Amino acid sequence: MPAAGGAEPMIAPSILSADFARLADAAESVGTADWLHVDVMDNHFVPNLTLGLPVVTSLHRATGIPLDCHLMIDDPDRWAPGYAEAGASNVTFHVEAAADAVQTARAIRAAGALAGLSVKPGTPLDPYLEVLREFDTLLVMTVEPGFGGQAFLPDVLPKVRLAREHVRAGHLRLFVEVDGGIAPDTIEAAAEAGADVFVAGSAVFGADDPGRAVEALRTQARAAMTVQ
Repeated sequence: MPAAGGAEPMIAPSILSADFARLADAAESVGTADWLHVDVMDNHFVPNLTLGLPVVTSLHRATGIPLDCHLMIDDPDRWAPGYAEAGASNVTFHVEAAADAVQTARAIRAAGALAGLSVKPGTPLDPYLEVLREFDTLLVMTVEPGFGGQAFLPDVLPKVRLAREHVRAGHLRLFVEVDGGIAPDTIEAAAEAGADVFVAGSAVFGADDPGRAVEALRTQARAAMTVQ
């Protein structure tokens, strides 16, 4: 896995937009992806129910792509370390749901995964800049969490810029990930703002050739990152 804050853009196709009956095939179709993004929703923290630990365990056995688990769940302090133990490479939980974000991050890391912190569109980043020293990934939601296929919210990009400024200054060392509405018409704005990991659902799995879509998005992001 590349070092956090690297210069190369990373594409993380979201299996939320894949055929749930053929998840192993979906993973194979995006074999050049950097991460495979797995949205875990509990119908409590967000108004949707998707999949959980058994599916992540099975996916880990079925693909060599690092699993990027995004936990949109209540009580992540209890559940998050289990996803790392199941083989996830990056486990991200929401600051809005955590009782002790730092201890949970340390537990995830102790279990062998990178630890990620996510913020909803309406959650300011400034209060958590010190906490982010304990994390490997910041996931900035560019839609309201809970459903795929939503429109990208450009108003959240100042949070991406703020995080990138702190990374460049050496105050933080982490991936800056964006999730929601990432597509050919939005990825360049996210890259220019400072994101380096891009979660894309329907833009990948809705394409005729998901693997080619991954490469096209990476090319767009790389070009936009050079003008930062």
